[in-house]
Amino acid sequence: MRKIKIYITFLLLFTSSVVLGQQELTSYLKLGAENNPELKARFNEYMAALEVAPQVKALPDPQLAFAYFIKPVETRMGPQEFKFSLSQMFPWFGTLKAKENIAVMNAKAKYEMFEDAKSRLFSDISANFYNIYFNKKAISITNDNLNILKAFQKLATIKVEAGLVSAVDEYRIEMEIGDLQNQLALLKDKQQVLEVSFNNLLNTDESIIVQTPEVLWEDDIRYTKEALLDSVRNNNHKILGISLQQESLKYKKILAEKQGKPSFNLGLDYTIVGKGENNLEGKDAFIFPKVGITIPLYRNKYKAMVNEVVYLETAKEMDKANTMNMLESIFENSWKEYRDGHRRIALYISQLELANKSLNLLETDYATGNKHFEEILRMERKVLKYNLELEKARADKQAAIAFINYLMGK
Repeated sequence: MRKIKIYITFLLLFTSSVVLGQQELTSYLKLGAENNPELKARFNEYMAALEVAPQVKALPDPQLAFAYFIKPVETRMGPQEFKFSLSQMFPWFGTLKAKENIAVMNAKAKYEMFEDAKSRLFSDISANFYNIYFNKKAISITNDNLNILKAFQKLATIKVEAGLVSAVDEYRIEMEIGDLQNQLALLKDKQQVLEVSFNNLLNTDESIIVQTPEVLWEDDIRYTKEALLDSVRNNNHKILGISLQQESLKYKKILAEKQGKPSFNLGLDYTIVGKGENNLEGKDAFIFPKVGITIPLYRNKYKAMVNEVVYLETAKEMDKANTMNMLESIFENSWKEYRDGHRRIALYISQLELANKSLNLLETDYATGNKHFEEILRMERKVLKYNLELEKARADKQAAIAFINYLMGK
């Protein structure tokens, strides 16, 4: 009954640690989304792109002209003294709408760039979080192994003083301790580098001590490989951005064709007439309407505009195909890393259990007088290796899942 209570207590502590770790990662992702300068830059580029549509869909500014007759022109009604002209240019039907659609599609493409930057940021924060988790666990595991070796060193010293074993045993264990101490110092230095990198992603001036769980949670992908790859093809923000750029080019082709059509100018003149020689009061005269037309005679220019868009459409289609191929290759590698991490976790749990059993037997034999010192050191190295490899596999698996989520646009 006591063992059951201990097990339940351990399970509750483990579960709370995992939940706390997931909550901490979520809070870091939120902090990064709020503070990361690259993400802010992409968002402001999107906001700037939204301001283009109101500019391009508006009519050209009207023109107002004033003319003063230095030598008034005499008319039957009197001399013309001043003249005001007002005119408005109207492009061919649908031209402004095409410009607006281009701007809207470009803005949507910028938004996909922003979403891609956000997804990539979340993947980078998660990967750094898992690296910090592994490095912390490596420090803890190395410390535990040092304590074991130091306890074992005391046993070896006693046996050397009793003349039961050679002093070489004591020297060997001192060398093992020295190697581990050096490795521990390197891990602690690496921890500082990892945390600085993590804080830079969050863009915070505070020296945040990253909180990680005692044991990393193990998420699993619940979809088939084919379903994931289909999601990458349909939902990846780079692909969506290119598709929107292709839509923009369709409207750009329409605009090039519209610009090859005439545009119209409507206006009016208002003339101020002074008093004539017979002292008659002058009468202002209206001349309305005034109509003008712009004739696009140089057709090669407009043909070149259309051809330019055709080439750009072909280039963008090739870009899309190349990006799709690149994403599929990256996905295959990430899927391999996910599967490899999953296999390694199962392997090292089993290997670690066997190595610990073997080490316990060897330590018992050594304590009772049998000489298996080299086997003990060899097995101690294996226990250290399998502990580290197990935590590395857990971190690698979760990092692979985070990157696959990025590829799927999550």
